[in-house]
Amino acid sequence: MNSSTRHSPQEIADALRARIRAGDLKKGDRLPTQAELADEFGVERGTVRQALRALQEDGLLTHVTRGSPPRVADLPAQRQPGQDARVVLTSYLEEAFQESAVRIDAVCLTAETLMWALIDMHRLVAAGKVRPASVDVRCLLPGPDALLLYPTPVSRTDLTDRVQQALRDQIRSQKAVIEVQIRSLRRDHGIDAVADFRPLPCSPTVKQYVLNGRLGLEGRYTIARYTRELPGEGPVEIFDAHGTQSPLFEFRLEEGGRAAQCVQDMSKHLDSLWDLMAPRQTLAW
Repeated sequence: MNSSTRHSPQEIADALRARIRAGDLKKGDRLPTQAELADEFGVERGTVRQALRALQEDGLLTHVTRGSPPRVADLPAQRQPGQDARVVLTSYLEEAFQESAVRIDAVCLTAETLMWALIDMHRLVAAGKVRPASVDVRCLLPGPDALLLYPTPVSRTDLTDRVQQALRDQIRSQKAVIEVQIRSLRRDHGIDAVADFRPLPCSPTVKQYVLNGRLGLEGRYTIARYTRELPGEGPVEIFDAHGTQSPLFEFRLEEGGRAAQCVQDMSKHLDSLWDLMAPRQTLAW
C-alpha cells in the first residue's frame, strides 16, 4: 500500500467526489478498480466499496458491483462549493505555478478554498498548462481538540457538540482531499509535491496565504447568523463564519512600502505559527 494513513470511507468518497466535480473524471469514465483504489488510499477493499456505495447513493456513480469498475453518472449542472473564492485563489495559484518551485503557506479555518484551488491546479498540470518541478504546501488548521469559536447554536447550546463535530469532519475530509491531490501530482506527473499540516489550538479569525514568499493574501472571517438543517433536529439557527465569502486582499513584495512590509510580516507570522505548533504535530485529525 502506498500510504501509511488509514482513510475512512467518507474521506475516500470526498476525494473521488472532488475529482468528479473538477472534471478529472467525466460522464461515462470508468473509475480505477477497487484494488487500485485500495492501494492508492492505503485501505482494504471493503472500505473502498463503502465509499463507492456512498457515491452511488449520491447519484455520482453507476454500476457499483464487485465486478467491473463503476462509471461516472450523468451529472446535473451544479455550482461547486466555494466556487467564487476558489476562482480568486486559483488565479493567484496559477501565477505561482508558473515558477519551478511552488511554496504555499496557509492558515485558515477550513481547507475548502485551498482544496478547490489545488484541484484546479491539478487539472492544469494534467493538461500540460503548468508544470512546476516542486510544490510544497504547509497548512495550519484547527486541530481535533481545538477550541472552536464557531459554528455555535444561537440558543440550543445542547447542540453545540453536534454542530462543531460537523466542522471537524469537514476539516478532516478537506485535508484528505488535498493529500490525494498532492500524491497524484507526485505519482502521476513526477512533481516533487508534499503537503504538511499542523493543528491550531483554536479557530483563526483571519485566513492568510503566502505564495512563493512574495505574494500575501489575507481575508477576515465575518460572523453572521445562518439557518442550517441538522439531522434529527430540523432547521437550527447558528453563528458561523464563511471563509469562501471573505474577500482576499493582495500584497506583493515587489510593490515595496507597506505592501512589501505586509508580505514580510505575514511570512514571519506563518513561520512562527508553524514552529510553535510543532509539538502538537503528533495529533491526528
